[in-house]
Amino acid sequence: MDARMMATLWSQDPAFDTTTQQEAREIMNDEMKLLATFGTELHFGTGGLRGILGTGTARMNRYTVARATLGLAHYLKQQKNPSVAIAHDSRHGSEEFTQAAAEVLCAEGITVHVFDTLAPTPMLSYAVRALHCTAGIMITASHNPAIYNGYKVYGADGCQITDNAADLITAEIEKVSYTEARYLPKAKAVNDGLWLPVGDDVRRNFAQACLFCRPDPTICEPIKVVYTPLHGTGLLPVREVLAHMQGVQVTEVEAQCEPDGAFPTCPKPNPELDETLAMGIDLAKETESDILIATDPDCDRVGVAVRDAEGNYHRLSGNEVGLLLTEYILKTRKQSGTMPKKPVLVKTIVTSDLAFSIAKAYDVEVKEVLTGFKYIGEVIGGLEKKKGEDRYVFGFEESCGYLAGTHVRDKDGVMACMLVCEMTQACKRAGLTVWDSLCKLYETYGYMGTALLNFDIEGALPMQEMERVMVSMRRNGPTQLAGKPVTVVKDYLGGIEGLPVSNVLSYATEDGCKAIVRPSGTEPKVKVYLSAKAENREAADALLKDMTQQMTALILG
Repeated sequence: MDARMMATLWSQDPAFDTTTQQEAREIMNDEMKLLATFGTELHFGTGGLRGILGTGTARMNRYTVARATLGLAHYLKQQKNPSVAIAHDSRHGSEEFTQAAAEVLCAEGITVHVFDTLAPTPMLSYAVRALHCTAGIMITASHNPAIYNGYKVYGADGCQITDNAADLITAEIEKVSYTEARYLPKAKAVNDGLWLPVGDDVRRNFAQACLFCRPDPTICEPIKVVYTPLHGTGLLPVREVLAHMQGVQVTEVEAQCEPDGAFPTCPKPNPELDETLAMGIDLAKETESDILIATDPDCDRVGVAVRDAEGNYHRLSGNEVGLLLTEYILKTRKQSGTMPKKPVLVKTIVTSDLAFSIAKAYDVEVKEVLTGFKYIGEVIGGLEKKKGEDRYVFGFEESCGYLAGTHVRDKDGVMACMLVCEMTQACKRAGLTVWDSLCKLYETYGYMGTALLNFDIEGALPMQEMERVMVSMRRNGPTQLAGKPVTVVKDYLGGIEGLPVSNVLSYATEDGCKAIVRPSGTEPKVKVYLSAKAENREAADALLKDMTQQMTALILG
């Protein structure tokens, strides 16, 4: 069915509400908009669905959500007595999509455990495991702008689904149309015992499990912290966990505490961005706080800014926070005698290789996985199957995702806030700022600079354009980086080093410069991850500048 035929169906079929029908008719008067909204479908992958809100098969709306849920239901019904935990963030449409997904599942006879109020992504992962569910659904678009929403699917282990599961679910989705889903109203579903609320005990137990992961629960050095949830789900769970930490004085950014899908004070609610942290840093300066911590809307990522001895504030990259936490956790667990036998650290391929040096100093094995925290969760699951989940000590990715426990199988912003605060207390006790500790870390292990380049892909068919860029890079990739010859080229489509096949390219020089290229799995972007070893920050920045210019010319050329 072509775009116009599909739009005609949406404009006439009584399965669609009158507002949707009218919008479909209006779209049919604009060929470019017609192609963009009905010319393709949202791709269902290991990250589920993610897209711009609106009418059409290529947009996030109750009908694309219902169709995906019906396909998921058919997949789950192949198992005995399936049940699904469902949570949502503060975004526009999140509550509506939660209800639509729950009502479709209930109509298929599947029990749902629904969070009645906002919940972070890591809490959903925890709930799937705690409630012994077959699957989980998280309605969120993480840190994307307000025009986006998404639909993440989790397996019974609390991890985002595997490639194989995504393929099987996709096959079921493709068997059903946008008009087939049936809905069992909430009142009837509750009465029939199919719709169950997630109790407060799950929230409390999640917080306690988080606190159980503290490397040193005895530390009580006084520190001042500014926290912002960026209009998302983090406020209550982060507040609860930090309240249990003696010595941690928290000031919240009041203007950003109210959940609001418009994100009025931070149009790009990504804690990796300076502009997103600006309001929090202003408050940190005013209160002379030691650190600022900011969680994204679904509270799985954490951005951090720290105060140096002169009172200046520095936003730390995800790599820098991850490396600092790696050093702190490994050092503390070794000193306290709580380091497990054969400890394991997990990092993604695009995360700083300096983690290898730190891990080596503590005799910790490093497992490297593809981009995406689900792969870190899979490593934990693999250890668990061998009765060795206690071997896992920490996992992180450069995009501000961290996890130090096994009760959650996704990155956990609540836990990360706790870990960063405790690490700051340890620095304070040693007479150092966190910035001092970072400088000391580089002195010990060597300096490595990193940079992330995002190339927005525009047009009606961004997926095809992203693929064109990757094909071009395979044919005409860089032969040198910052003037040094590329000596190692890796194409992960070949399943390199025992990892799953992935559309990723890596180029490296002998002296430590590296560029990794991949299409985003959630946005119309091509991402380039740069890293450079050097004697100091200035030298690394110069190398990164050269590499940025070179890779920009290759990608845009």
